[in-house]
Amino acid sequence: MGNRPVEGLPQLSRRARVLLVCAVGLLAALVVLPVLVGMYTSWLWFGEVGFRSVWVTMLVTRLLLFVAVAVLVGGAVFLAVLLAFRARPVFLPGLAEDDPVRIYRDFVQRRPRLFGLGIPIVLGLLCGLIAQANWETVQLFLHGGAFGVTDPQFGLDVGFYVFDLPFYRSVLNWLFVATVFAFLASLSTHYLFGGVRVSWSEGALSRAARIHLAVLAGTFILLKAVAYWFDRYALLSSGRKEPTFTGGGFTDINAVLPARLILLAIALICAAAFFAAIVLRDLRVPALAAILLLLSSILVGAVWPLAVEQFSVRPNAADRESPYIERNIEATRQAYGIGADKVEFQPYPGIGTRSPRDVPADVTTIANARLLDPNLLSHTFIQQQQLKNFYAFPATLDLDRYVIDGKLRDYVVGARELTPSSLSGNQTQWVNQHTVYTHGDGFVAAPANRVNAAVREAVGDTSSSNSGYPVYTVSDIATQASGHQIIRVDQPRIYFGELIARTDPDYAIVGGPEGSAPREYDTDTSTYTYAGTGGVSIGNWFNRMAFAVKYSERNIIFSKAIGSGSRIIFNRSPTERVHLVAPWLTTDHDPYPAVVGGRIVWIVDAYTTVNNYPYAQRSSLEDLVVGEPAPTRRGGEVSYIRNSVKATVDAYDGTVTLYQVDRQDPVLKAWMSVFPGTVQPESSVPSELRAHFRYPQDLFKIQREMLAKYHVDDPREFFTTNAFWSVPSDPTVESNPYQMPFYVLVGDQATAEPSFRLASTMVGFRREFLSAYISAHSDPQDYGKLTVLELPTDTLTQGPQQIQNSMISDTRVASERTLLERSNRIQYGNLLTLPIADGGVLYVEPLFTERIASEQNTSTFPQLARLLVSYREPGATGGVRVGYAPTLAEALDQVFGAGTGGAATAPGSGAGPAPPPPPAGEPVRPPPPAAMNPATADELNRAIAELRDALDRLQRAVDAYQTAPPR
Repeated sequence: MGNRPVEGLPQLSRRARVLLVCAVGLLAALVVLPVLVGMYTSWLWFGEVGFRSVWVTMLVTRLLLFVAVAVLVGGAVFLAVLLAFRARPVFLPGLAEDDPVRIYRDFVQRRPRLFGLGIPIVLGLLCGLIAQANWETVQLFLHGGAFGVTDPQFGLDVGFYVFDLPFYRSVLNWLFVATVFAFLASLSTHYLFGGVRVSWSEGALSRAARIHLAVLAGTFILLKAVAYWFDRYALLSSGRKEPTFTGGGFTDINAVLPARLILLAIALICAAAFFAAIVLRDLRVPALAAILLLLSSILVGAVWPLAVEQFSVRPNAADRESPYIERNIEATRQAYGIGADKVEFQPYPGIGTRSPRDVPADVTTIANARLLDPNLLSHTFIQQQQLKNFYAFPATLDLDRYVIDGKLRDYVVGARELTPSSLSGNQTQWVNQHTVYTHGDGFVAAPANRVNAAVREAVGDTSSSNSGYPVYTVSDIATQASGHQIIRVDQPRIYFGELIARTDPDYAIVGGPEGSAPREYDTDTSTYTYAGTGGVSIGNWFNRMAFAVKYSERNIIFSKAIGSGSRIIFNRSPTERVHLVAPWLTTDHDPYPAVVGGRIVWIVDAYTTVNNYPYAQRSSLEDLVVGEPAPTRRGGEVSYIRNSVKATVDAYDGTVTLYQVDRQDPVLKAWMSVFPGTVQPESSVPSELRAHFRYPQDLFKIQREMLAKYHVDDPREFFTTNAFWSVPSDPTVESNPYQMPFYVLVGDQATAEPSFRLASTMVGFRREFLSAYISAHSDPQDYGKLTVLELPTDTLTQGPQQIQNSMISDTRVASERTLLERSNRIQYGNLLTLPIADGGVLYVEPLFTERIASEQNTSTFPQLARLLVSYREPGATGGVRVGYAPTLAEALDQVFGAGTGGAATAPGSGAGPAPPPPPAGEPVRPPPPAAMNPATADELNRAIAELRDALDRLQRAVDAYQTAPPR
């Protein structure tokens, strides 16, 4: 039977081939050049920040992993194709003239290297690119240690599950991939060259094809047997019982686990059957083995566990699952740091038994009650402290504390940052945007419990006064020059910050040709030249061209503003800098500025996380950070978290420093072994810096979410969910489903000294009544200690949502609110919950007003207008008292009686109470100047004048009554 000639592919001319090669080379250059430039600029940047060893270690690990997997997969495919090609039949009888694969066979035969090498190389490169992203798994396997905690099922150290098991599974997965690709490549090659023939009536395998495919299939099933062995350990992180609990339940341990061992044995038998096909010509044996494995997977691996779950577990779920729920409780407490060594539970009645004025700790708490809400005051800070159109503050300000005049006080703080997006007109030209407007200017702080004066103007016109605003402690170029600084800042210029980095591209060029005049904007009367060590030198042409390519900006090459002394500053976000130098850390969403040693530094909380801690409940930072930037993460869900590292970023020179703050964290120990010298020991933390460490909000949110369930000890009660708590919804922000935790300065019950804490309330499961109060200590001596006040379940204490309704429905509040809303926008500040009075709960909420903007008046911003206070009266049937006044002292007096609010008149606590009416016939005398709070002098004078007018009107009314004729 004759064969028709096969038409070949059209031949390209010499010129076409040259053009094609040039086009491919140009395309490769466009792809490779940015990668090479990016690597070079990264090498420069890591050298500038002093973490080049991190970059080199990551790069080497990625390259080795890339090569290893590429060689494994590519080599397996190449070997499979080579063996199949060499074992092809020499003579192919019975092939029809219209054989559909004939044209492809001839094409491959003409270009064997293109297919024999090209396909394995492409597959190897793709797999290598995917594998190199798992460099962390390799490093943790090489450097991981023991946790000192064993799992309750197999008795293995938790370190095996965290450090070793992921590596074994990764190796096993890539062996699977290599085997599958090799099998497909071998099958395709054998089919192409006649070793495998398939027709409608029959099929045939050559001896070489049979042996080759049997070995690969047997290898695959053998790997499956190994996978069944490791699958046993994965059961301890099973999500089968979610959302009730995580980890192996009754069905997993008593049905799925034995099934894995049975399937392992069957897989070994099936693998032996496939290997037997090497010598046996009968393929029915491996075929029956494959069917056996498939049926066993269905019956033993799926049907049996389902039957156990339906007929044994569900009818007796509480009893069956109790031992495994107990494991889940214990593991979750260990994994999230909420065990007995960290959390102290205290019974709390919810009803006060003493007057706050008689409890020294309550006097401190009231004196430091926070009036200013950092979530609302950003616009106020901008309007009053912006200075220039290109300066701004973050949308949410921060809270920190400082010791002033020997007393600890909390402050609303913010950095006056440059916002390049606010530049306008000629300011946006490249030379101005990147070489003139380069930095922010100043640290701004305002006592959190003070305003300049109470708002006492006519109702409905509060915004027309200059009252209810923060009392600023400002540190910028001007106050630095004057020498009047309560918080001393030696270098107020800010080159690195949250806002300054929110531009694309994010870079500034500082310095210039040698001997050139300063060009950076500093003040309206002065310019400045950066003198710090931050940034990468671009004094040479090679670096200039590299960054010109990186940012696609030709001005970097041609601008005369750049010279031998120029440096380029980029990666200016504090969280980004920390994440780049320590990619194995998860950074908190909220860095905050602090003044340490006369310099502004950004403090960034960083976490070590694990996603496979056995029996620990899973959680996610992203799900708990509502309406805020998601934290910089390494992965998805976590089942273990520690705030093991505190990082600082200098706002002037960008220096990044990592400090160890948890010596017991085995994950951090592993990473410190991977990158020695990158994390400073805990002993090196300066005491002044440690005084500004706050308990991080993201960690606290996860812990309170866990404590909502895992405060329960009894597994049967846990199963019923009857004793669970819930995070309350935010009563002041309708769009926020969860109430944000709040920082407060409260009195310590033992010493009555102020203690800085992060706190949150908890309500009953799907209820609104208060169930618990959780607070985390931020003071250095007790840092990390959690206190949980548990309220009784037989009495009902109103929670945040109920208290909010009670306060705003009060007659005084409702009537005045109606008048205020005519010309103002009302905003409720954060609702603070304060335990006081030996068992009572005090709620404090500021009310801010902001005049509705009009065409004539667009510069409106919030001001503190009123304070709302709520407290439950003593007694089993006690009602809720509501205080509503311009000052906290007056509101407290309305709730607790005259004199209680006097604690709020301590220095720094805000506007004091209105003086009581004097006895008849006695003149009103103000207190002596030494005892008077300067912040309340104007208010007191106005109160005195109003009181005199009232007395005059009263006297006239009495005279008129006495002289009136009898009726």
